[in-house]
Amino acid sequence: MAQYIVKRIAVAFPLLVVISFLTFLLNQLSPMDPVEVVLHAQGVPTITEELIAKTRTELGMDRPFLVQYWDWLQNCLQLDFGNSYVTGKPVWSLLGPALLNTLQLTIVSSLIIIILSLGLGVACALREGKWLDFSVRGLSFLLTSMPAYWLASLMIWYFAVKLDLLPTNGMDSYSSFILPVAVIVIGYAGIYFRTIRSSMLSNLNEDYVLYGRANGLSEYRITLQVLRNSLQVAVSVFGLAIPVILGSTVVVENIFAWPGLGTLTVNSILGRDFPIIQAYVLILAVAFVLFNTVSDLINAVMNPQLRREF
Repeated sequence: MAQYIVKRIAVAFPLLVVISFLTFLLNQLSPMDPVEVVLHAQGVPTITEELIAKTRTELGMDRPFLVQYWDWLQNCLQLDFGNSYVTGKPVWSLLGPALLNTLQLTIVSSLIIIILSLGLGVACALREGKWLDFSVRGLSFLLTSMPAYWLASLMIWYFAVKLDLLPTNGMDSYSSFILPVAVIVIGYAGIYFRTIRSSMLSNLNEDYVLYGRANGLSEYRITLQVLRNSLQVAVSVFGLAIPVILGSTVVVENIFAWPGLGTLTVNSILGRDFPIIQAYVLILAVAFVLFNTVSDLINAVMNPQLRREF
């Protein structure tokens, strides 16, 4: 197992380096001179060549590209992503609180999605072709086809405006979580539940299920074995659920005025605040790689055959 862990880390490490390099390259790919972007973001009325040259030296942008990248990477490892172009504050002082707020929304949503997906997926697989299977699948197709912004607006109109039951912005109380979490859960639970259902049906058609029934095993024991084998797919799917949801809260956060990463990033894009955008992209990319690696390790623990094939 130790050898497998070392191999997975060895694969993930160069990928993280490539991701960090491409993230740093974002600033250089801007059609405008990065120094001019900084000065425009700071609201400088008149930009002269002398001011550009002075600012370039102050920001260290006159050094070779690879030297800039190496210094930036070293600072990122210490959670120092530089200073905001707009406010001048350290990026992490803005990104840290926003990340915590988004993580709260993401974790609550992910837990509900996992529980619903597993429960509905197993129930529908065991009752394939019955009314429960048809009704749940039909409802899931209907709900997941709704755009998040439209569904969020509809829920705000009904639960906040018409019934006056729930708040529509901020995170002042536990009730503030209900609407944004509901929108995220509706958007993803239907997708993940179908994956679990498909995995369960695939295992229910395996020869070992027929052999178990022929030998008089109870349906309860057979279902537990099928569920255990299906969990390998579930771990892979849910291993990426958190980073996927983390990166897709932009619409929900902006509609419900949630003070998280999505809101901060949209404002940064509009203000061309590249240090914050770079940090956001890097954090999401690293989250995808890390969660994917962790899910592979969990699957390797559950299935030793994977360790031998890697």
